[in-house]
Amino acid sequence: MESSSAASGGSTRREATRQKLYEAAVTLIAEQGFSATTVDEIAERAGVAKGTVYYNFASKSVLFEELLRHGVGLLTASLREAAERTAREGGSKVDALDAMIRAGLVFIDRYPAFTQLYVAELWRTNRTWQSTLMVVRQQAVAVVEDVLREGVAAGEFSDEIDVPLTASALVGMVLVAALDWKSFQAERSLDDVHAALSRLLQGRVSGCR
Repeated sequence: MESSSAASGGSTRREATRQKLYEAAVTLIAEQGFSATTVDEIAERAGVAKGTVYYNFASKSVLFEELLRHGVGLLTASLREAAERTAREGGSKVDALDAMIRAGLVFIDRYPAFTQLYVAELWRTNRTWQSTLMVVRQQAVAVVEDVLREGVAAGEFSDEIDVPLTASALVGMVLVAALDWKSFQAERSLDDVHAALSRLLQGRVSGCR
């Protein structure tokens, strides 16, 4: 039991350290770009020794790749939880999509620097982590695809909906609208932005029956 507790404590400490490194890396890279950010700077911002960075990640590129996995994993989990919560409450598939839009906005409001990096990296094709980025992107989009397919099967949506493209469009709508909100319309509240996107959803998706 003691050894198990020690192992658990060590795992918890390592996760806390990795979280600090993620936060330091995403802030620095958002401020000055990936190439200009050094491991020394990441370590200093995180308040750890440089060797700690290499103990947890083989290189700066590996750290960034794992940062992408971690961040998109959090987004995916929040989208899935929103859909599942709506289902438990007896809501429709449109309600589930609307809840996912809000969950996405909440995530972006909490992690604007990560979202900015993620969107920027989607447009680059020369990165070593491009294949990883495509995998984690699809994991997030797949959650929306599942809700759309369930809505089509239940007769709530038209069977003419292009599910993969519609799911990508919904995710993209949230990302771009939220970045515009944070960058150019910061005076708006999250509720304002959600209401606008909700009306768009209601008119375009639920109107496709």
